Amino acid sequence: MPADGTANGGIGAATKRREDVRFLTGKGNYTDDINMRGQAYVVFVRSQVAHGVLNGVDTADASAMPGVIRVFTGADFAEVGGVPCGWCVTDKHGEPMQEPKHPVLAEGKVRYVGDAIAAVVAETESQARDAAEAVAVDIEELPAVVDMKAALVEGSTKVHDDLGSNLCYDWGFVEENKDAVEQAMFSAAHVTTLELVNNRLIANALEPRVAIGDYNSAAGDSTLYTTSQNPHVIRLLMGAFVLGIPEHKLRVVAPDVGGGFGSKIFHYAEEAFCTFAAKALNMPVKWTAQRSESFITDAHGRDHVTKIELALDEDNNFTAVRTETYANMGAYLSTFAPSVPTWLHGTLMAGNYKTPVIYVNVKAVFTNTVPVDAYRGAGRPEASFQLERVIDKAARELGVDPIALRRHNFITEFPYATPVAVEYDTGDYNATMDKLEEIGDLSGFEARRAASAEKGLLRGLGVNCYIEACGIAPSSLVGQLGARAGLYESATVRVNATGGLVVMTGSHSHGQGHETAFPQVVADMIGIDASMVEIVHGDTANTPMGMGTYGSRSLAVGGSAMVKATEKIIAKAKKIAAHLMEAADSDIELKDGQFSVAGTDKSVAWGDVTLAAYVPHNYPLEEIEPGLEETAFYDPANFTYPAGAYACEVEVDPETGKVSIASFAAADDFGNIVNPMIVDGQVHGGIGQGIGQALLEHAVYDEDGQLLSGSFMDYAMPRADDVPFYTVDHSCQTPCTHNPLGVKGCGEAGAIGSPPAVVNAVVDALQRAGHDITHIDMPLSPSRVWSAINS
Repeated sequence: MPADGTANGGIGAATKRREDVRFLTGKGNYTDDINMRGQAYVVFVRSQVAHGVLNGVDTADASAMPGVIRVFTGADFAEVGGVPCGWCVTDKHGEPMQEPKHPVLAEGKVRYVGDAIAAVVAETESQARDAAEAVAVDIEELPAVVDMKAALVEGSTKVHDDLGSNLCYDWGFVEENKDAVEQAMFSAAHVTTLELVNNRLIANALEPRVAIGDYNSAAGDSTLYTTSQNPHVIRLLMGAFVLGIPEHKLRVVAPDVGGGFGSKIFHYAEEAFCTFAAKALNMPVKWTAQRSESFITDAHGRDHVTKIELALDEDNNFTAVRTETYANMGAYLSTFAPSVPTWLHGTLMAGNYKTPVIYVNVKAVFTNTVPVDAYRGAGRPEASFQLERVIDKAARELGVDPIALRRHNFITEFPYATPVAVEYDTGDYNATMDKLEEIGDLSGFEARRAASAEKGLLRGLGVNCYIEACGIAPSSLVGQLGARAGLYESATVRVNATGGLVVMTGSHSHGQGHETAFPQVVADMIGIDASMVEIVHGDTANTPMGMGTYGSRSLAVGGSAMVKATEKIIAKAKKIAAHLMEAADSDIELKDGQFSVAGTDKSVAWGDVTLAAYVPHNYPLEEIEPGLEETAFYDPANFTYPAGAYACEVEVDPETGKVSIASFAAADDFGNIVNPMIVDGQVHGGIGQGIGQALLEHAVYDEDGQLLSGSFMDYAMPRADDVPFYTVDHSCQTPCTHNPLGVKGCGEAGAIGSPPAVVNAVVDALQRAGHDITHIDMPLSPSRVWSAINS
């Protein structure tokens, strides 16, 4: 890792985010801010029933209404491919998953409330909306299947008639461990079993999804402006697999994006529609989702039902873990949906613990609900929640301290190969637990509990340890596991003649602070001020092919690509400097923006060298070509493995069941830290979302497939008074050993570590008060907690 660069805003400096200036002053440029000359507007006609045969769509009245340009139906897309899935999972029998077609507009059937049936394009949005009301849809309603276990019963309604069943895949991992796990369970001194639900969530990013399609008939070029976390992947999926547009004729632009949390990773049908319609009509076509539309069209998250068993020997050593999970896929397979409950979940079931054998079974199920895909953490929160809840339950059954039980089973030697096929390179779980006990003042809990009791409140303490895998890699491995794309990242570093730099990255920023943190890395390597570095992202026309931003990969993978490209820049600049100072390349040193000849007082400034690169009067062109621009691609050798320990204290009102978060402490190991302020913000945001899942948020369907929590009146989002002031620490640093920055990733940690800490705290409060309660499913709403107390 480069030396500390806090003085010039480099690595380690808590620099304020430069992009916030434009956001806070209303100068951001979001997709909905883009309006093109002569653009039309599209409004989708969506199914109001969860399942039915589409007998007909009558567009005559709508087509005749004022301002209507054209009404599209599924028939217009007969020659167009379906929205593709980016990952193919192979089941425990070696067979590929069932993969139904996902049409752009419904063909023959509707399969969830919100399924797009028709699209009205008009001169104004209000005209399109009025005309959409006039489209007559004839649907023969069929029984909906919502419950995953019921969906697998023989004879149940099939979501897709052309599939053998509603089972997408039945995945076993590691299949070779299955018998050993069974034997460990049989011979264990103690087995703790827990059945739990990881509740369905809706991301609800501040900015709804937007898409604008444009077509240049003179050049035959299509452009899509969209709210995406990975524009290059959208270009690849939509161009190659849906619309058949060569990549050099398709540009995808993702400008400022107002949050994503995973829901904007995926390629959506609306993007394909707007691009298709723009060409068909030879005019720009714009769609902006209404918030109520987002609830029934954005991919949902989580929605797992799990049984987990933990076996221990007579010395309380963990000997085996076994899980059986039902994972909801919804009606269609979203871009990365199959990988979330499998490779992003099963591989993390070892947690921070040296459990010898583990077996994970996942049944992915089609239902008449909105498709489910990655949501902040994506598989890692589900794994951590299961494991940390069952460990807490085991500690109580055995009458031992939950922290002591965890410490007793911590992995302490690295690298460590887990029984679920990953190898942790570094970590120090005792150190993070030590730090947690310090910053959370856990020794003072009893005094705080007594103070709460005086107010008639029940106070509880919950702890949690987590580990996550970030920067999914390497491409060769994930390709064997079913990924249909590489998972590298790219960067082009262009140095201007006067010494400033422009870094073009395949990563995308939608709240992570890339425009601040990335310049810190590059500036630190050269020894210049970070203000001399600009970041360009989000436009496939002027950035190298990259995989985008998700899975806490931006700095570990995208930042490493920048390091590699900058190293090439420095190597060439040293050659130019050597010629300018008449020295050997090997004798040139770069420090604080100055090139010098080792052992002499000869030096030349960074700006002089960069100018010479473009005005090559002083070095032979046959040896060094003019210019100073380099590109690098970085494909990681392994995941990175951030880890941490969290503690939550709650107060429960026994009269109402209301849970209040009294305090929350988080000790994280993120490896080396580039910008501590940004890291703090990421952890704060993740914890807030985790508290939302634990106490408030829940996407609920009725038996007919109607989303009952389809607005903010019914879907409870966390507000400022629902969360405390957090105490966070990331001083326990064990740098990653296989990327040049030694960084690990921090964007999802808070959402992974917080839900089990909250639930453990509530259960602790109730058990300390004498209630025989071992588990309450999330969200722990007042009614659920009150019912548990009074059952």
